[in-house]
Amino acid sequence: MKGLEPCPLCITQRVMLLGVGLVSLIAFLHNPATIGRRIYGLLVSLWAMGGLYFAGRQLWLQSLPEDQVPACGPGISYMLDAFPMAEVIKTLLTGDGNCAEVQWTLMGLSIPGWAAIGFAGLILFGGWQAFRKH
Repeated sequence: MKGLEPCPLCITQRVMLLGVGLVSLIAFLHNPATIGRRIYGLLVSLWAMGGLYFAGRQLWLQSLPEDQVPACGPGISYMLDAFPMAEVIKTLLTGDGNCAEVQWTLMGLSIPGWAAIGFAGLILFGGWQAFRKH
């Protein structure tokens, strides 16, 4: 989004989407038979489930009352320079106060709401690929 700085959970969701994309690209290039198609379909679903989990966590953070929102942390680029990698990964996986801020909506849904819908669709698509008949 133009002018919007991604929060830690947004970045994690992007990584999950990248995983879906890479598995899909490899599956496309490989053009596997039934067993391979099922494996790729399940891998797509697993990556998308991870994305749905992190989108759901961000939606949960956005639903918290203001007094229960975790403290905001520094930006990711600063964290990568100044903090140990374990701390950066923990923040990417759990989020912080920046993740609770709703910066943009479309038809009443924030970015993680739309991401959750997209990831749910990708889970269904991966499941369809895994279990469809030839």
